[in-house]
Amino acid sequence: MMSAGHGAAMPAGDVGLVVFALVGLLGGVHCLGMCGPLVTLYADRLGDDGPVAWTEVRQHLLFNLGRSASYALIGAVMGLLGTVLYDAAAVAAVANDVRAIAGLLIGGFIVLTGAKYALTGTTAGLVGHLGSGTVFQRLTGRAMARVDAWVEGPRIVALGAVHGLLPCPLLYPAFLFAFAAGSPLYGALSLTVLGLGTVPAVFAYGVAFQSVSPRFQGPLHRSLGVVFLVLGYLPLSHGLLLLGIALPHPSIPMYQPLG
Repeated sequence: MMSAGHGAAMPAGDVGLVVFALVGLLGGVHCLGMCGPLVTLYADRLGDDGPVAWTEVRQHLLFNLGRSASYALIGAVMGLLGTVLYDAAAVAAVANDVRAIAGLLIGGFIVLTGAKYALTGTTAGLVGHLGSGTVFQRLTGRAMARVDAWVEGPRIVALGAVHGLLPCPLLYPAFLFAFAAGSPLYGALSLTVLGLGTVPAVFAYGVAFQSVSPRFQGPLHRSLGVVFLVLGYLPLSHGLLLLGIALPHPSIPMYQPLG
């Protein structure tokens, strides 16, 4: 079986991180649907009718820092859970089988998610419906209730961090990918890249205090779907490789130990 650590056209891991950056950049508009109401609320508390002050810019940056940090932390936790699973499977001498099944299931889910986004131009669906659940409402309600107390100080970071816990059709496939990677470091790094990729759109929205035209949302969601197809292909192709079905695939650190 061909080693996944050889023959890559790009340095190991570069492909995955580039894809995560694209997910963040294209998904930034989607994030406004999740973060928008909270950003609008705290921007209204911060802002006035004059020019944007440095204190406002600082608070928006802190909010986005909290978001990105929470994504990175959850990515690391998911990568750690994957490591625990794969290590346990290695003890039972079924590590390759477990990695293959994880790659097929997770890669398949991300590919189907991407196909839906690309075909429909929307992120609505099973994961999106989770946003109307009780847990989502409670978390959002608690965050909204603390805006006045936290908006002007460093605790605005916590308002941003809450978003890592909310059901999100952008984040869930990324968290699953981190799990398939089985690496806390790679999970944290990839989700950090994704989180930073969403910052320009959310930051601009908060500072400019304006919405995104629905006319642009559809094409962006379709583009996001195409990027998810690429992201899902990575674990899917490696899962198939472990079953003896070789497809063209880039080298990614999470699969290098496998022969």
